[in-house]
Amino acid sequence: MKNILVKLSEHKTLTHDEARQIMLAIADGRFNDAQLAAFMTIYLMRSITLDELTGFQDAILERRVAVDFGGVKAIDIVGTGGDGKNTFNISTASCFVVAGAGRKVIKHGNYGATSVSGASNVLEAHGVKFTSDSDILHRSLEESGVCYLHAPFFSPALKSVGPVRKALGVRTFFNMLGPLVNPVRPEYQMLGVYSLKMLRMYKYIAQREHINCTIVHSLDGYDEISLTSPFMVSDTCGEHLLNPGDIGFPVVTQESLYGGDTPEEASAIFDSVLANRSTLPQRDCVVVNSAFALRTLEPELSVGEAVALAEESLSSGAAERCFRRFVEINS
Repeated sequence: MKNILVKLSEHKTLTHDEARQIMLAIADGRFNDAQLAAFMTIYLMRSITLDELTGFQDAILERRVAVDFGGVKAIDIVGTGGDGKNTFNISTASCFVVAGAGRKVIKHGNYGATSVSGASNVLEAHGVKFTSDSDILHRSLEESGVCYLHAPFFSPALKSVGPVRKALGVRTFFNMLGPLVNPVRPEYQMLGVYSLKMLRMYKYIAQREHINCTIVHSLDGYDEISLTSPFMVSDTCGEHLLNPGDIGFPVVTQESLYGGDTPEEASAIFDSVLANRSTLPQRDCVVVNSAFALRTLEPELSVGEAVALAEESLSSGAAERCFRRFVEINS
């Protein structure tokens, strides 16, 4: 680690293999917290390269605990986090809306490192007990439409750095890695990123790995379609810059998406969305992200058709029923 830190401090970059080797060492627990903090901090001061990102990614996937779902058609809906907006759990709520529309979701998530409530926080607040038990994971996907993979249970490297990330409390390159290392490697992904540069880097990786991927970024910095500003969508058909009004939604304020100051407040908002009694901005934000996830699975759907499916999932109670069944199976 000393040699790596010296190299990086001299404004040099890591090769793909160097990045892979150091992440394997992190997964093996070979560095202390001070070394890990120094390593992560360097990347706060400069951009990560594609070779470094893919080297880290390959190492994490090499050591992952794999789960076999037999090629089931499923999607992961996830954001990088680290956008500093502290929204409620939009992508997690969208998972259950998509499940309520009859599709399958295999979500990879973790505790919030830079926000009050990550996916694991909000699920744990409802009594969910994380597991790597294959039978429970398969049953959850089959009966509720959603399987949740708590990252530390499947990725030793992510477990090793968890306490340091939480202590730092700022965005690190591990935010970028989370969406890239789902241990199931689902063929479909809906990814939210906090910058246009990250959008293009993710697009390259998705093409490299032949993943049917929709990548979204709101131009005012959100790692999802926030409806607070114009937003970019990158999918297999190219890149599109859209305004909320272009797809029939009003512009909302940033304050209307705030996730609260405690995990309990974020959990209450999450519940109100799935129960179809949230504010209109909260509901619209989940609907539009769910709609683009559905279009990732089924590109033949128009935006309007996908929005209608997401709205029906909420208004019929199907999304909430999927969530309640998910909690029953995973508690």
